[in-house]
Amino acid sequence: MVSMDDARRIALSLPEATEEPHHDRSSFRVNQKIFATVPDSTHLHVMVDEDETALAVAENPSGCEELWWGKRLSGVRVDLHHVDPELLTELLAEAWRRRAPKALVARLAN
Repeated sequence: MVSMDDARRIALSLPEATEEPHHDRSSFRVNQKIFATVPDSTHLHVMVDEDETALAVAENPSGCEELWWGKRLSGVRVDLHHVDPELLTELLAEAWRRRAPKALVARLAN
């Protein structure tokens, strides 16, 4: 189980990550690009690719489910009450890498 405060701390620990409003919810961004949103007090929507989504759902089907935006798979919906901090950290880091500027990602890899 992860609290929303823990999830927020994990997301904001990523380099240059910010929390900003997104319609009626919060979002986590890097370089103004959203890598996760907060739809309610117990879930996160994390914008990872199809492979990462499939792995998360297979690894933790009670805590992760596919997140669809219309007909497009856009990431994973994470139930914070049924996920461990390690998996959430991996998902947020992957989503951050997908949205962060390549130069920032490269700088961190060194």
